[in-house]
Amino acid sequence: MKEKWVVAAKRADFNAIGRKFGIDPVIARLIRNRDVIGDEKIGLYLNGTLRDLPDPHLLKDAEKASGILRQKIRERKKIRIIGDYDIDGVTSTCILVLALRKLGADVDTCIPHRVTDGYGLHEHLITQAAEDHVDTILTCDNGISAFKEIELAKSIGMTVIVTDHHEVPVSAAQEAEVQIIPPADAVIDPKQADCPYPNKNICGAVVAWKLMQVLYALMGETPDYLFSMTDLAAVATVGDVMDLQDENRIIVKEGLRMITHTRNVGLAALIRACGLADSVITAYHIGFVLGPCINATGRLDTAQRALALLMAEEAEEADRIAGELKDLNESRKAMTEEQKAEAVRIVESTAIKEDRVLVVYLPDCHESIAGIIAGRLREQYYRPAIVLTPGEEMVKGSGRSIEAYHMFKALTECDDLLEKYGGHPMAAGLSIKKTNVVRFRRRLNENCRLTPEELTPKVVVDVPMPVTYISRNLIEQIHLLEPFGKGNQKPVFAQKNVLISDVRILGKNRNVLRMTVEDAGGYRMNAICFGDTEAYLSRIRQDPKATIAYYPEINSYQGIEKIQIIITNID
Repeated sequence: MKEKWVVAAKRADFNAIGRKFGIDPVIARLIRNRDVIGDEKIGLYLNGTLRDLPDPHLLKDAEKASGILRQKIRERKKIRIIGDYDIDGVTSTCILVLALRKLGADVDTCIPHRVTDGYGLHEHLITQAAEDHVDTILTCDNGISAFKEIELAKSIGMTVIVTDHHEVPVSAAQEAEVQIIPPADAVIDPKQADCPYPNKNICGAVVAWKLMQVLYALMGETPDYLFSMTDLAAVATVGDVMDLQDENRIIVKEGLRMITHTRNVGLAALIRACGLADSVITAYHIGFVLGPCINATGRLDTAQRALALLMAEEAEEADRIAGELKDLNESRKAMTEEQKAEAVRIVESTAIKEDRVLVVYLPDCHESIAGIIAGRLREQYYRPAIVLTPGEEMVKGSGRSIEAYHMFKALTECDDLLEKYGGHPMAAGLSIKKTNVVRFRRRLNENCRLTPEELTPKVVVDVPMPVTYISRNLIEQIHLLEPFGKGNQKPVFAQKNVLISDVRILGKNRNVLRMTVEDAGGYRMNAICFGDTEAYLSRIRQDPKATIAYYPEINSYQGIEKIQIIITNID
């Protein structure tokens, strides 16, 4: 796939910033490229702690909900937490139940089953709660769209508190869009138009965590116990792919510091099961190793098993469950590879390949991995992708988008064809009658305004920098910018006209290239490259002179440390 290389051209006095904060001017430029501007924000970016987070009392209805919960705890009313089956939903459920039980609450949990229940509140969950004599329903990572279901709960005398972070539904019947807030006793969602909380982009677990901070303050409890769960809030933030900026970045940075010595018995067991006990845990490990194991239970089994892991009190039980989660994730990975290959075959052999929005129906695919496959299609073709799978009553779909395409808004333009939908700019889920699938695909593409330029992936270079500038000190300063992830990408450097030689293929899957790069002055450095080795080899054989995008690191092997670069792109 042809790529467009661009250099970030954001300006500032990098030398002055470097002197003021004791950092290399290159680091100052990297910070500016992440839109961190002004001494206060730069200081917060480099040195922010949990003390710098916004006041949780700013969340609309947080104080109101805390007052209700305090009364329910005092009256020993039965509270049921209804969460979600993904990593954010499981983690937020865990935070709420642990925090409330420590306050003496009579609380239990219900995490809907992905297939039999579906996402969020449903009427049968309300009626079941009533039969179980539940007084109060407390949602987490869901509920903002459940107007009718909450209306039902209120009609039978239940108290309902919503904690969520998803987009608030709107009514377009009037000249201006009006948010539709469910009729709960309290609704905590920073995306409400009149919520003064400054960070609209926190995950469901952080919303729940913040509510508990307000409740603890109201009940005269210190927040120490809640702050000991910062690692869980960090896992959810990374796992739900929140932007690692401002508050989110601080939570993840502090959570990663804690996670190696986590107090959560289950999380510690999962770290051991994944072979990370002696590793420095990074956001990468959460996103691609630990998180998928937590998500796997909600995909192939029941997320109650993941919740049981995070709630475990004994190491032996936790080790058993962690091993089960790891095995489930291995099964999920095998299924994903098989169905991804089938999705690619369909795209390549049909007219779908010409579409700007890929809509692929996989009749033999488990609905739980549709979103993962959509993400793989997006990566391979750099186009928005929606994967549809058969459900019990209708077709279900999960989509992943590119930066220039607001997927949720695109679905609103197909409202008449869909039975149910929701999501974000970059991801969405839907239900649709099978008879509407062809029209849905056609409508999406007719409405799509993506230009050829927007459909061309970009390699954004932070700093054109010769490899001779790399030093151990610079690499150590780059670590100040961590954690890296969505919204705070790992820095990209580039150099033109390097000579690539000594190329070798490594790895049992032959997906690693080791090589040497040499600049015009004869300076040589070891390099490594991951991914499509055959494509890179073909490019190098055509012309060993290339422009490379790279990231520097210190490679430690048998006690010997050497500077090397990770090549991310070759042109």
